[in-house]
Amino acid sequence: MNTIFWLAYISVTLWSIVNIIFNGSRATKMISWSLSVIILPFIGPLLYYLFGINRRKFKLFKLKQTEKRRLYSETYKELKGGEQSVHKFDDYKDDKLASLIRNNSYFAPYEGNDITLLNSGEETFGAIFKAIEEAKEFIHLQYYILEEGMLLDHFYELFQKKVKEGVEIRMLYDSLGSNSMRGKVVKRFKEIGVKAFSTMPIRFGNLLFTLNYRNHRKIVIVDGKIGFTGGFNVSDKYMKAVSDLGIWQDLHLRIEGPAVNSLQRVFVKDYHFAGKEELLLQDKYFPKVEPSGDTIAQIISSGPDSRYPAIMQQYLAMINIATKSICIANPYFIPGEPVLEALRIAGLSGVKVTLLTPKKSDSLLAQYSMFSTFDSLLEVGANIYLRPDFSHSKVIIIDGEIASVGSGNFDYRSFEHNFETNVILYDQIKATQIEELFLRHCTVDIKLDLDAFRKRSPLSKFLEGLAKFFSPLL
Repeated sequence: MNTIFWLAYISVTLWSIVNIIFNGSRATKMISWSLSVIILPFIGPLLYYLFGINRRKFKLFKLKQTEKRRLYSETYKELKGGEQSVHKFDDYKDDKLASLIRNNSYFAPYEGNDITLLNSGEETFGAIFKAIEEAKEFIHLQYYILEEGMLLDHFYELFQKKVKEGVEIRMLYDSLGSNSMRGKVVKRFKEIGVKAFSTMPIRFGNLLFTLNYRNHRKIVIVDGKIGFTGGFNVSDKYMKAVSDLGIWQDLHLRIEGPAVNSLQRVFVKDYHFAGKEELLLQDKYFPKVEPSGDTIAQIISSGPDSRYPAIMQQYLAMINIATKSICIANPYFIPGEPVLEALRIAGLSGVKVTLLTPKKSDSLLAQYSMFSTFDSLLEVGANIYLRPDFSHSKVIIIDGEIASVGSGNFDYRSFEHNFETNVILYDQIKATQIEELFLRHCTVDIKLDLDAFRKRSPLSKFLEGLAKFFSPLL
């Protein structure tokens, strides 16, 4: 029996390592997967088979998923009527970042946007519900997590009313993140006239081609004129404490102005491929939006269908063009070596680097992986603060002038595997407001000290080092 076990273990492990060598795209990830398949008999190879194989290289996935979505993005780079609002930057720093985003994500920076910061569950969902109540034509909604509870129930009640008023409602949800949106739950939305579809559905026939690629976006669009996006999911944990992490904190944006058209383009693409319906590119869904504010805003989207890792490139570009300060708030700060090195270079160059993360995470592996990066950042003078509550915000602000808010984390999953959406605000007033919210939590009592941090227990150091091996897989 032992001989059979060892023969099977060696055969499966060698098969996995050969596949890692042939199909691996990055050395750190190849090493992590190799260690996983060696030290976790059979479980490691199974995890690699489900999550590690780069199926974007496979013809089936390439033809049916990636290439069609990529062709869609390149075909509809700009929509008619939008060019009059495209901003032309005089500042080299702004222009460099905006050009990168336009080239890797196909979205232009639009002027004339009114941006409202939403900093709590009450503010965010209060504003969303108000916009839905006032909808006249259509409501488009897309979330990674739609979770059963009082918030989802309120969406249902509002949708029931709006459908009766003749408002079209389309709803997308990620089939893994919104695992409760099945059976009777999703059926009741469909029964009242909501067109609801899951993105990247997990089914037996396509399990291996979709399981590792999730739609992490959070978008609401009302009548093509008002948009919402940021970090909030539809979950009661933002309204009340449902675990020892307490009430989750986050940051969201209400957008009114031409940038809403860009958000609509993101939704329409995802809806087309999830719902198998005709393209929603009629004027009705892309009305001419007059300028309504003073903020220049640019949408950036990224996913497995992108030619480039646009979210990672955005974060790298913002770090590289910063001259005074970099403020990062993120619950999953596992940036990988390129981004980590860019932050170290910034710190050594005299740029003030400040990182704000939760002290406790909803993922123990993510928590230890984050802590494994802190020593090298503290060493170059970075300031690291550990929030006692759980903040789900994904924010980066540079020089108090440019801010990014959205769904993209600082980890490999957001960089390579998830469909994400961020908003870049080229607005000193808004950037300062977000920075003030950020700095409000950066108090002396939660600041990490390098010498004290290095005195943590040997067990903590061991677990952090172990987690570092697996961080490229997160």
